[in-house]
Amino acid sequence: MEAGDFSLFYMDNFTFYSPTYFVFGKDEEINAGHYVKRFGGSKVLIHFGGGSAQKSGLLDKIRSSLKNEGIRFVELGGVKPNPRDGLVYEGINLCRKENIDFILAVGGGSVIDSAKAIAAGAVYDGDFWDYYEGKTVDKALPIGTVLTISAAGSEGSGDSVITKEKGMFKRATTGEALRPKFSILDPALTQTLPAYQTACGITDILAHLYERYLTNTKDVEVTDRMIEALMLTMIKEGPIAVADSNDYQSRANIMWAGMMAHNNSCGVGRSQDWTSHNIEHELSALYDCAHGAGLAVVMPAVFTYNLKHDVMRFAKVAVRVWGVEMDFEHPEVTALEGINTLRRFLKSIGMPGNFAELGAKEEDIDELAHKCCYGDVNTGTTGGFVTLNEDDVKAIYRLML
Repeated sequence: MEAGDFSLFYMDNFTFYSPTYFVFGKDEEINAGHYVKRFGGSKVLIHFGGGSAQKSGLLDKIRSSLKNEGIRFVELGGVKPNPRDGLVYEGINLCRKENIDFILAVGGGSVIDSAKAIAAGAVYDGDFWDYYEGKTVDKALPIGTVLTISAAGSEGSGDSVITKEKGMFKRATTGEALRPKFSILDPALTQTLPAYQTACGITDILAHLYERYLTNTKDVEVTDRMIEALMLTMIKEGPIAVADSNDYQSRANIMWAGMMAHNNSCGVGRSQDWTSHNIEHELSALYDCAHGAGLAVVMPAVFTYNLKHDVMRFAKVAVRVWGVEMDFEHPEVTALEGINTLRRFLKSIGMPGNFAELGAKEEDIDELAHKCCYGDVNTGTTGGFVTLNEDDVKAIYRLML
């Protein structure tokens, strides 16, 4: 081996920086003002979704906390699931007009993603959508979060997903500047969620773990085991939280698992997939379905289609996570049973299992596949575990019928 030739090493070189200050526990939201001040905020945009944050009294707690610290604030609500660029532009203009120096997102992943887009756009001379077409985010207003649903992991990541209303393109961006300065995680705030939303969150968390588990990088046992442990936690705690909204302990475990699943501590040093997310984004963009519900339909189809690429990786998760007995003579049987067990688990917590249950239509498959591969700035293929073209994506959508 030549000096400096690392081609025989398996784990990739990586850097990992995750500076978010996490405040975990019951009633910690009353300290939001303290943390805004600690991280330099003096005039805040409170960004939130619909009426639940108001009706529950959460926004009143946030307002009081900011007032107690002498912090001025303005508000912008109205974030919808699958957040849209229209409200982002409104937020950018409001931040500039009001000289906002800190954004506090009160809600779930959609609210946090929208806040991140506003934070990036407010200090950028161009169109914020440039970031969602590939430009790196290297500067943004500081962000804090008060999390109300365990799902997207946006409270600990540098990622954001926004839907462009013209053309209904759902696209992502990332950057270290988008990692929240602090995130308040009170599991009790998730206890008012309907069972369906709780299940959607559990599905999204599992998807974040699978997207990292499906790797072409060899011998990454540490992160394999971390992912497996988080999956096992979701399998144990998920049904408890869905069945009993008041079970604080299950929701506490799920909330921390959701953050760990997506701050990329489980993804360092290894290639990642993201096929399921890319294919699902077209469904939630076109039909406005819940992201987790879409993933419940997409994941088993993607995994089945890609099974032959690395049968043993699918067999490994089947045995270690889903408890399937290994068939060494026919590992593909073990692998397929793992996928089917995942499908049954998702069904058991109330997730849809096919296109019809999701509200999707067979006649839209060509459009969905084309947008996935060629829409906006896409270049014709998708996927990190297996490179898929438009015909492949069509075939995967047909497996969902």
